[in-house]
Amino acid sequence: MNKKNWVAAALIIGTIMLSSFAFYFYQILFTPNILVDQEDRYFAIPEGTTFEEVRNQLYDQRIINDAVSFSFLSKLKKYDENVKPGMYLFKKDMSNTAAINMLRAGLQTPVKLTFSTARKIEELAGKLTNNIMMDSLDLIPILTSDSVAEAYGFDSQTFISMFLPNTYEVYWTISEKELLDRLKKEYDKFWNAERLAQAQKIGLTPEEITTVASIVNAETNFSDEAPTIAGVYLNRLDRGYKLQADPTLKFALNNFEIRRLLLKDMEFDSPYNTYKYAGLPPGPINMPSINMIEAVLNYEDHSYLYFCAKDDFSGRHVFANTLVEHNVNAKKFQTALNQQRIYR
Repeated sequence: MNKKNWVAAALIIGTIMLSSFAFYFYQILFTPNILVDQEDRYFAIPEGTTFEEVRNQLYDQRIINDAVSFSFLSKLKKYDENVKPGMYLFKKDMSNTAAINMLRAGLQTPVKLTFSTARKIEELAGKLTNNIMMDSLDLIPILTSDSVAEAYGFDSQTFISMFLPNTYEVYWTISEKELLDRLKKEYDKFWNAERLAQAQKIGLTPEEITTVASIVNAETNFSDEAPTIAGVYLNRLDRGYKLQADPTLKFALNNFEIRRLLLKDMEFDSPYNTYKYAGLPPGPINMPSINMIEAVLNYEDHSYLYFCAKDDFSGRHVFANTLVEHNVNAKKFQTALNQQRIYR
């Protein structure tokens, strides 16, 4: 083979190799390597996770098809030196380039933070951290701190009223302060000028409205009854009557399973015992739903001063204007309890 032929052969071989390398590099960069023929999936990277752990978990969970090409491009883009914690959404047929750019930039996808009613701060902490990286054990001391509550305009008894049960979008890596700031912002948004005016007309602060709502929340599961029950408690407050609300006494006793309160229970000394002390308790006895807060703000204007559970155990209530009427209703319920042998 003469020199020209050698050169031609070398050029051909070089072109083939260059084309092959270019094609392989194109595949590494742009062809699907993520969730091929699968659905979109979330992937969490906790704080302190190494690149090797990320790569291995992605491969073991069949999120990436080719770990070698993923590793190669990650090193070229220096993602192996810039692993960021977070919750990431990997999309079907994503390329290495798109996936690594997302991870390297820390482009998290927000998660849904949903929480409902809670009785105590400890229970609330568990619900707040259910779908984020935060540990509830780290949050509890913050939620029970007097100085933290004061920083947000509350005290330790009323702080729970800042947390409005709902669904919020947050980042999985949200910090404790960021979470509290976000929920305070939502609280301030809820208590707009209109609702503040409603509370002022009733003669209560937002925290006191929430306290009444927490009692109503514990009294009924029926939304149509809530404004009526709220009206009863507001009537009693207006007349200076003791609220005599069973749920506040159960809260004071720290026993929510009691089905029948006794006379000796009513002597228990606690500011939350509304059989013993007039006015509202120091703070909410649970974290009421937004609907219950609205029920208090839009309470039913009536003359009822009493209500009692129905004797059919439906969970509904009968209402009365006078103590005489109420005693008749209460006697029926007490008889029903005796017939069912419910003594506690």
